[in-house]
Amino acid sequence: MTDVLARIDRDRLPQHVAIIMDGNGRWASARGLPRTEGHRVGIGESVADVVDGALEVGLRYLTLYAFSTENWKRPQAEVDFLMSYNQEWLIQQRDGFKAKGVRFGFIGRRSDPRVPQRLLTLAEETEEMTAACDRLTLTIALNYGGWAEVVDSVRALTALVQEGELQPDEINAEKIRSHLYAPELPDPDLIVRTSGEKRISNFLLWQGAYAELLFTDVLWPDFRREQLWEAIAEYQRRTRTFGGVE
Repeated sequence: MTDVLARIDRDRLPQHVAIIMDGNGRWASARGLPRTEGHRVGIGESVADVVDGALEVGLRYLTLYAFSTENWKRPQAEVDFLMSYNQEWLIQQRDGFKAKGVRFGFIGRRSDPRVPQRLLTLAEETEEMTAACDRLTLTIALNYGGWAEVVDSVRALTALVQEGELQPDEINAEKIRSHLYAPELPDPDLIVRTSGEKRISNFLLWQGAYAELLFTDVLWPDFRREQLWEAIAEYQRRTRTFGGVE
């Protein structure tokens, strides 16, 4: 691990890394285990180690894609497990977040009746508990979809137009951004997807327009701080031009 850290320039860290946590089911199936065991290890072990690794390297923002608006199509038993286990996870982790200086945030459609009210309450309580923390902002994307986020932003702006508080010709990219779920978050510099799949699956579509993309074959339950650091080292080998030239 120290070899990986030695290759990282702490003065050129990405400000914000976002991760699509994929491969829990395949990890479990390969071991003859139920899919839920992959989720248990991925949430209970990988997330904890990656958060600690982000703190160790000095990362300021980390966003994890936990459950998409499309994941409701999964078997009901798996969905029920995820909703329940995420509640347990929040209860187990939030005191530790506060002690370590981790500010917790939640993005996604909170108004969806399919999301358990207790989970929403726990998430909001954890946001309040950790609001003053400033070492790392950890954002969990749950019941999140990039299309839904942009639609919700446009709906909010449309309401302002109808109320006479905004003119249609005043709508621009900044106005849309200001009504996204967490407009205060900087855009991700790096989006990582585990498990070998090479797509972003409706994740941070607006914010990730100029993010560097990294795809790794490592399944999420096997992903740890060393893999996070390797991703950061790879990011630092790239040149970002944002449409310009070097």
